[in-house]
Amino acid sequence: MGENTLRYIAGIFGGAWLPMLLSDLGGGLFDGAHLVQNFETLNPERQLFLKYAELFRDVDTAHETFLATERWWGGFCLMRENEIRWIVEQLFVGNRLAKNKAYGEPERRHFDLKRVRAPIIIFTSHGDNVTPPQQALNWITEVYESEEEIRVRGQHIVYLVHDDVGHLGTFVASRVVNKEYSEVATTLEAIEALLPGLYEMRIKDIQEDVGRKRYSVELIERTFVDIRAFNDGYDDDRSFAAVARASDAQAQIYHAVARPFVQAAVTGVSAEASRTLHPKRLARALLSSQNPVMAGYKAISDQVRKSRAKAAADNPLLAAEALFVQGVEQAIVACRDWRDMGYELTFHMIWSSPWQRLLSNPYEAYLKRTTLDHMRREPEVSIALNAIATGGLTEAIIRIIVLLVTDRGGFRRDRLARWSRVLIQDEPFRSLPSDRLADITRQQSAIVTFEPEQAIQTLPLLLTDPKQRQLAYAVACYVPGPVAEMAPSTVTLLQRLAEVLGLPSKLTDVIEDPLAA
Repeated sequence: MGENTLRYIAGIFGGAWLPMLLSDLGGGLFDGAHLVQNFETLNPERQLFLKYAELFRDVDTAHETFLATERWWGGFCLMRENEIRWIVEQLFVGNRLAKNKAYGEPERRHFDLKRVRAPIIIFTSHGDNVTPPQQALNWITEVYESEEEIRVRGQHIVYLVHDDVGHLGTFVASRVVNKEYSEVATTLEAIEALLPGLYEMRIKDIQEDVGRKRYSVELIERTFVDIRAFNDGYDDDRSFAAVARASDAQAQIYHAVARPFVQAAVTGVSAEASRTLHPKRLARALLSSQNPVMAGYKAISDQVRKSRAKAAADNPLLAAEALFVQGVEQAIVACRDWRDMGYELTFHMIWSSPWQRLLSNPYEAYLKRTTLDHMRREPEVSIALNAIATGGLTEAIIRIIVLLVTDRGGFRRDRLARWSRVLIQDEPFRSLPSDRLADITRQQSAIVTFEPEQAIQTLPLLLTDPKQRQLAYAVACYVPGPVAEMAPSTVTLLQRLAEVLGLPSKLTDVIEDPLAA
């Protein structure tokens, strides 16, 4: 109760008509200061008190960081009305992107997430009170029927879940940028070579003997059960659907009734004045050199900076100050929690009643969900299954790796790097066009998903040359790494593959890339 309250606030006060009104008041431009103001209401203890308390607690060294943050945070952007309205209607209130109903202008073509071929990487955090993990990941279970559908469609979805960083920290916090983003960047080439499927990326800190820190990256294959474990239920869906329909109605009423009068009353001068006098800009301007009253403070501040003496560490007033700061923080947090709980209760009182739920579009015709049985009859899958006994060394190696990943349930980065090296640097993969390689990977993934046993039994038909069998099996042993690091199921599968291919079943470490020559 009282968590992730921004979506409930939008259900009470928001809707598409409000950005339309603010854009009209701004002469066709939406002021990003409104968005910053909304963000600041989420953590009033930080914005109203803590950031200033931390500044004055260590003012000699903290002022540069404080000013840099304020300049960045106060760099309000301006958007055209159609831009902010598209964001609100397609992503926030309507959530049309997850339903494949979002469209782009001017072609007005719908965005189909199932047609995305580039890797989809999702950053989320348990400390995000704007887009928590359940909201950031729910679209996966809404768009797809199962993780097998993701694999069969040849898509790569990788998500990372941070423990406590906030919403904006997901994008700009140094501990995220230096760790998660850096590791994703260094692993990106390997991710693009990753076999299709749903994965979670886990990054672990490893402290080396010399005191330096490095990171261990592991990609773990996940299922929809793991995604739904983040979820707090779908009970709110009909309430938010009612909010979306009410938002559309309010926007139409505003457009037809009030907009002509608002636009007629707004001039260029009044639009610029509304931006200049916005509380977020005005608060900064009044304490800046733009305000003539502040002109004398520069000389005073220079004098204070030179003559001030830092309090001793054992000064009892410092302990009293820390206790006061903690008490004020807790008081503001308590008020915030009561406020957030009130917002959530008010939202459910309005939008969760039986009468309001009738607004959740009861006449909408939902598309039939795609099942694996339906996918088996799709042309691409049928073609792949019909070609299960055809192919060569390329198809055989990719099929074997798909079998290993499916059995293992993921990739460590060292194994992913070896597989990436095989695909990018070695023949016959290096000469293949990227789209052709993606087609083969998608085809072999479909074969392993629908006919795993037959995929193993037909391997000898793809590898008629004994030398090619040995080469493909050597690659299969090279990618997982040393035998001592293999899981028992991986060892069993490799022994089974050796038996099917008519090779010795005793495993040996393959350290060098068999295809490097």
